[in-house]
Amino acid sequence: MSAKTGARRGERVPAAVLPVARIVVDVPLAHLDRPFDYAVPSELDEAAVPGCRVRVRFAGQLVDGYLLERAETSDYEKKLAFIEKVVSPEPVLTPEIAALARAIADRYAGGMIDVLRLAIPPRHARAEAAAPSAPAPLPQVPAWVSQQQVGASSDAAADSAPATAAAVGSDSAAPAAELEPATPSVELESSAPSAESASSAPSANSGSAAPAAEPASATPSVDLASAVRSASVAPSAESASTAPSAHSTSAAAPAGDSVTFAEPSSAAALAGDAVTSAKPIAPAAGPTVSTAALSAPVTEPVAPATAPAAPSVERTARAAESAAPTAESAAPTAGPVSPTAGAIASGVEPVPAGAEPTAPTAGPVSPTAGSAAPGAESVPAGAESVPAGAEPASAGGVAPPARSQLPPVPADAWSRYPRGPKYLEALRSGLPAHAVWQALPSEDWPARLAEAAAAVASTGRGVVIVVPDHRDLARVSEACDRLIEGVVTLSADLGPSERYKRWLAVRRGIARVVVGTRATAFAPVRDPGLLVVWDDGDDLHVEPRSPYPNVRDVLVQRAHMSGAALLIGGFARTAEAQLLVETGWAHEIVASRETLRAVAPRVVSVGDNEWQEVKDPAARTARLPSIAFDAARFALTDSPVLIQVPRRGYVPALACGQCRGPARCRRCAGPLALPGGTEDGMPKPAYCRWCAATEAGFRCPTCGSRRLRGQVIGARRTAEELGRAFPGYPVRTSGADEVLTKVPGRPSLVVATPGAEPVAEGGYGAVLLLDGWALLGRADLRASEEALRRWMTAAGLVRPGNGRVVVIADSGLTPVQALVRWDPVWHAATELAARTELGFPPAVRMATIDGTPDAVNALLDELRLPPTGEILGPVPLGDDETKERALVRVARSEGRQLAAVLAEAQAVRTARKEQELVRIKLDPLEVL
Repeated sequence: MSAKTGARRGERVPAAVLPVARIVVDVPLAHLDRPFDYAVPSELDEAAVPGCRVRVRFAGQLVDGYLLERAETSDYEKKLAFIEKVVSPEPVLTPEIAALARAIADRYAGGMIDVLRLAIPPRHARAEAAAPSAPAPLPQVPAWVSQQQVGASSDAAADSAPATAAAVGSDSAAPAAELEPATPSVELESSAPSAESASSAPSANSGSAAPAAEPASATPSVDLASAVRSASVAPSAESASTAPSAHSTSAAAPAGDSVTFAEPSSAAALAGDAVTSAKPIAPAAGPTVSTAALSAPVTEPVAPATAPAAPSVERTARAAESAAPTAESAAPTAGPVSPTAGAIASGVEPVPAGAEPTAPTAGPVSPTAGSAAPGAESVPAGAESVPAGAEPASAGGVAPPARSQLPPVPADAWSRYPRGPKYLEALRSGLPAHAVWQALPSEDWPARLAEAAAAVASTGRGVVIVVPDHRDLARVSEACDRLIEGVVTLSADLGPSERYKRWLAVRRGIARVVVGTRATAFAPVRDPGLLVVWDDGDDLHVEPRSPYPNVRDVLVQRAHMSGAALLIGGFARTAEAQLLVETGWAHEIVASRETLRAVAPRVVSVGDNEWQEVKDPAARTARLPSIAFDAARFALTDSPVLIQVPRRGYVPALACGQCRGPARCRRCAGPLALPGGTEDGMPKPAYCRWCAATEAGFRCPTCGSRRLRGQVIGARRTAEELGRAFPGYPVRTSGADEVLTKVPGRPSLVVATPGAEPVAEGGYGAVLLLDGWALLGRADLRASEEALRRWMTAAGLVRPGNGRVVVIADSGLTPVQALVRWDPVWHAATELAARTELGFPPAVRMATIDGTPDAVNALLDELRLPPTGEILGPVPLGDDETKERALVRVARSEGRQLAAVLAEAQAVRTARKEQELVRIKLDPLEVL
């Protein structure tokens, strides 16, 4: 028996300090979606740090898990089981990502462990043990900042002589000048804060140029990262007078175009989820150590060592409902606005920003928070945050961080957009600027995103950029490398070792800018300052695994919780992005019509003038009318031509040549298709797309005809036809089998499916958009929106000025008119108004419930829907008669209750061990 602990030899004893660990276990069952308490053995006291991976015994089996926090006591009255093993002391789960995962799981009626599985890549021991590389230097200060500093210095020099003479002539003039600080000449918005918030919110025109004082709150603690940021990143008095105010208007903006790049009042959120009044969060029963102690940068203590203990990450994330502010209490401020100041118009539930203690203690909190862990958060050299504004001076203490030798962001960055330069200044100043950006045709959008990222990274803050696929990833990474050193790219095609190595570089604060695909939305960048999603309407941004989150909603939620800026960009605009603009949560960045006319291509549609019908009477029925041939011939003189075809393959759909009925397989009733090519000198016969059986002797069951005709023509057949129509020009195809990234600027024909269009050097001379009926005729709520998005993405590759676009669709359709005028904003507003009238997303929150008829009906019978709840269906799901789908919709203000009800119903089913599975999706892309 040990004399110190009183335990027998070999017996495990709990740790002396904070012996309880709260762990989320990797068990994907809805009724187990909560943390569990385990005892920390003394031998694992130092290794069991918050955020690390552990293995515990759960229901008799060893399972993985993540340690959320250490605590002194547990509410569980029985004896706690011990942690079996600490897989790695690397704290891979940050408090921000833990709170974000909990919020996303609650929004989509899923489990937190499912979200963490998407957010944290699998461990690779060799990559984790490798020595970390040195952090890259900060990007150069943007050119416009240097010009402003030079101008300010020259003005000060010009005024120094008169000021000196006045000071000598009158001793009382100097104190009078000191009592009146200079205020910037800005144009404030006409909207004033409400009467309830005017008494407590700091004024935007306060006389002091210092940062706004911290608002009073009933909660005794705020987020640690926010406290450190406010102490070390807040602009000085000099920079505050020149930085854009939260309610200031760009001096270069056109008259009457007042814009604010701070988070607006939540009262403007017309369709946000219900917001409850703010309540203080009770501290934990005993002292705890959370992941904030590991994720916060090393800095001087900002509070005495007797600071109160912090609530846990899990408990704080679950307290979102009680900690969210009311819409009336949200008031605009002159500085960065609290992340909880506004309700999210897209239905994102407000989450309290302060999820961690107010300030670090002066000494070590406990032995468990030791720095022995490989990733235990020592700030690397050069990783300090730089105050927004001017370059920090080296005199009086800290030397300025190392700067890159790459060129800075040019002074004319984003100058083609009236609000673009002011948006970059807002990013540089650290404001939570939310914007929806419509890129001009032929815009070098990767360069614009790189300029925004460099402006933020030059202050030492982190940037996350999410793009749809690897081709966009390569373009953005190449553009960022011209301005920023040490950019990290994350994608699924990386090997497990390389991917985990890069992810650790982001987690440890070595890399500040990360660019990647879908899962990058959860990248644990330190002190995020800008979150970007490009082409948010692309279906690749939707996770195909439970709980099926959308990248746009994840980044909106993350920006709301962290106070980071958000940029949603694309050539087209979705109804969800339009909702953010109309509710005032985000501002739009669009070019003027004069600038648009100078660069937009000429768009021609079928039947847009009478002369077209006189010249080609069959234009409305032809697959490639004469206007398309003329545009291609003219462009092929000096440039390539892009032809977009909605379907890949040769002839993916066949029909009876006489009655036009769909051609079906005799064995499984699947659709027939032609594979193309020859076999033994004969064309290959038709085959079934479901069972792959060949159908050499087709006979129509309706009319008995043996003739077949193509119902839909694929990209390969189109390439054959164009090769015969334009002899002498090379024909390239880009689709699912082989996706091209770039093509030379020589004359050629490029046939591509939507999303696989390569970039041409110098741009395409013409773009032909074929088979518009195939995109517009889909039985989908987003058919017109998706068609316009695909058309604009292809048309955006046309060379500026003299390029031509031909769309084979009726000119009277709304998407065609939006393309002809290049007005995606008008189309998004029209689409949102129509969905609001009919009660479809994003005007409402909607969920789909798929499963067998008995399972779906049983779940619907147990639902306790909110007052506005409505059930549509169930109806058969496609051609499968064994599956059904039901739709459940509620008002946006009750979206949180709907998610909670569906999560509870799933928990009841898993607790009963129901054999028939039911899939639940909230806000799905496809509702039909």
